[in-house]
Amino acid sequence: MIFRYMIMLMLLQINGGAVASETKIKSAHDFTFKTIEGENLPLSKFNGKAILIVNTASFCGFTRQYADLQDLWQRYQDQGLIVLGVPSDDFGGQEPGTETEIKSFCEANFNVNFPMTEKTNVKGSTAHPFYKWATTELGLVAKPRWNFHKYLITPDGRLANWFSTPTSPVAGRVIKAVEATLPH
Repeated sequence: MIFRYMIMLMLLQINGGAVASETKIKSAHDFTFKTIEGENLPLSKFNGKAILIVNTASFCGFTRQYADLQDLWQRYQDQGLIVLGVPSDDFGGQEPGTETEIKSFCEANFNVNFPMTEKTNVKGSTAHPFYKWATTELGLVAKPRWNFHKYLITPDGRLANWFSTPTSPVAGRVIKAVEATLPH
């Protein structure tokens, strides 16, 4: 009887510990990526700014969205928008390059100068914790299903909205959501 009680107590502690660690995540600012140059990039660095996080790929039919992301960045960065590109090879092997190759490609072809992360998994069991959290917060309908999926984060780190791959970063509904999310 005592043995059974101890096992139940241990299971409760293990389960309680898992719940406790999950509840520590309160916002997107609790996550850290690595920059494309390999440095730590805590999203808390962008506290007080809106963030558009986009998983990208260099050899995708939607790669032209880099130009629109750069346009959006140039248009709103002085008003408090961060565009964060997250290269990923998760969909169709369309980001096979190294970080150096990815950065060179983006700069040479689209004049990209917004921040980018190192190549990162965005789906499945190996997905970056941010992507797991976003899917949990917004539901399975909002998980990335292809390259150039977009998450909009409020200045205090909450998920404001998401936009599917075919939605251009400069589409009217994205612009409207960005403008509503910018710090005032």
